Amino acid sequence: MSPRKDSTRPRLTELRLAGLVPGYAGDIGAGERAEGLAFDGADLTARRLVGAAFVECSLADVSAHEADLTGASFVETRIERLGAPSLSAPRSRFRDVELGASRIGSAELYDSTWDAVVVRGCKLGFVNLRAAKLTDVLFVGCTIEELDLGRATAMRVAFEDCTLDSFDVTAAELLHVDLRGARLGRVGGVEGLRGATVSPYQAAELAEIMAEHLGISVRD
Repeated sequence: MSPRKDSTRPRLTELRLAGLVPGYAGDIGAGERAEGLAFDGADLTARRLVGAAFVECSLADVSAHEADLTGASFVETRIERLGAPSLSAPRSRFRDVELGASRIGSAELYDSTWDAVVVRGCKLGFVNLRAAKLTDVLFVGCTIEELDLGRATAMRVAFEDCTLDSFDVTAAELLHVDLRGARLGRVGGVEGLRGATVSPYQAAELAEIMAEHLGISVRD
């Protein structure tokens, strides 16, 4: 009998891309669709890509600083070594996406939808996922200075070998969110942690924050 799968873990499938043809920055514009293209070294700096769709694509060594990706879609797409001091992609959609070895300073991703996403080996500054919907998302080996999940809905999200210097879950709705693999710094909106799993060590660290939130004085 095969072992039972952990129903609380992110449900992910391996992303397989084959037969891609070279793609160039001029192949995609606002409201346009790119399918089956490999964008290697493309410069999307300051490009207006509102509502653009990347389907079964790869983006490697791409610069997207100040690109406007509002409402853009990334479906069955691999993104590697993306460079963006400032990334604007509110209300965007990510489904079956791998993001790896990328450096992003500030990412505006509020009201976005993430479904079956792996973020691996990335260095991220401020990540604004307020009011976003995350389902089956895995962060591995990432350093994140500030992750804002305020008013977000997250289900089956896990962190492995990650550092979260600042983590805000104000008014968030969490279900099966596993934080045991994250080194947590400051936590905002501690009541939003309902539905998360933490280690005994993390629980001890959070005790002071919880006591302060509840107005409890802890004294010798």
